[in-house]
Amino acid sequence: MSTICAIATSYGGAIGIIRVSGAESISITEKIFKGNRSLAELTGYEMCHGYIMDEETIVDEVIVSKFVSPNSYTGEDSVEISCHGSIYILNKVLQLLIEHGCRQATPGEFTKRAFLNGKMDLSQAEAVADVISAENKASHDVALSQMKGGISNELAQMREQLIHIASLLELELDFSEEDVEFANRAELQSLITSLDRQIMSLIVSFRKGKAIKDGVPVIIVGKTNVGKSTLLNRLLDDERAIVSDVHGTTRDLIEDTTTINDVSFRFIDTAGLRKTDDVVENIGIRRTYDRLSQAMLVLWVIDETPSRDEIDEMRKQCEGKSVILVINKTDIRQVQNATPFPAVSISAQYDESLQPLENMIFKTAIGETNTMTDVIVSNQRHYDILLRAKESVENISSGIHSNLPSELIAEDLKNTIHILAEITGGEITSTDVLESIFSQFCIGK
Repeated sequence: MSTICAIATSYGGAIGIIRVSGAESISITEKIFKGNRSLAELTGYEMCHGYIMDEETIVDEVIVSKFVSPNSYTGEDSVEISCHGSIYILNKVLQLLIEHGCRQATPGEFTKRAFLNGKMDLSQAEAVADVISAENKASHDVALSQMKGGISNELAQMREQLIHIASLLELELDFSEEDVEFANRAELQSLITSLDRQIMSLIVSFRKGKAIKDGVPVIIVGKTNVGKSTLLNRLLDDERAIVSDVHGTTRDLIEDTTTINDVSFRFIDTAGLRKTDDVVENIGIRRTYDRLSQAMLVLWVIDETPSRDEIDEMRKQCEGKSVILVINKTDIRQVQNATPFPAVSISAQYDESLQPLENMIFKTAIGETNTMTDVIVSNQRHYDILLRAKESVENISSGIHSNLPSELIAEDLKNTIHILAEITGGEITSTDVLESIFSQFCIGK
């Protein structure tokens, strides 16, 4: 593979870093670097002070760090040049490296090389991008756990069990004429049931993982003038929405993000639900119903007891979603919960704290979870693969119940092993798949 280079930091900082990786990274850097020692003399993990030179002209005073294969991020000989962070200097150093034989790295190419050189598996490589893009502590913790091998370790245990079962069944085939059973079918069924539960647990965790990674979409609905916009402003701690006693003030969706217990929540205020002849307001009401399908959690705000028809309509519109009934305006009236939904009573305008509501929002959306120790799936590709793995495991279970021949059960076992290996990259050979994954990374990583 050719030697690659890229700017690894954003422009405008006090310090900028340029990364170089490949067989010629040290010799190419040597051509533009003048220090008190030669880079070739340095052992790995040493730094050297000097200057980047454009022939006889000093470009910048720098520190160069040397990393020797295989003990580097990419597993190759690598160099990092720490210089001043101006746009001119960073681009000039990059230009000099390219002129002397480097190639501009593509997005994610450094991490792709780390994967190809066995420094990390594919799930860990994908977690690198998630760590970089994490916008809150919870998403950072989930990504960091995966980068440290959280899901990889879980899958390794499953794979070991499946390989053990498959080897016993293969052994039976070798002694098929003697009618010997090495794999006890009851024990095999018990093990497959346990594996099915493990896979299902990972599948179920995706709801939390995706919410933590992307932010939880929460839609605020209710009649006009029940306090939806006031509630939004209180949750965001900002005057984001216009508040008025005039019915139909909110006519379009208003959306913003805040953090509760280190998790991002995207709150969406909507047009009040009522019958009206106002064309513009009706458009807003239609958008409310359209947006309901995208929400994970619904806050239904009321200030009076809803009718049976209203309750039935809300259940219909929110089928498959979590709903919290927010009984507002407790400073002027008391309303009992006559719905099947969990409820919190508040005064969005006067309560000093909305902590009880925020706690219920968090618990309903995320539940009880430790993002640093629990194995949580947050990657769509992993989720899709796990669904296929579960189907394959169910085929094994069905085969055992149906008393299928050992060779057929063994084939389903092999298929499950191959499917799970796709998560860590053990069965991925398609260049297109790898290009798709790493193209989502930033250049320099």
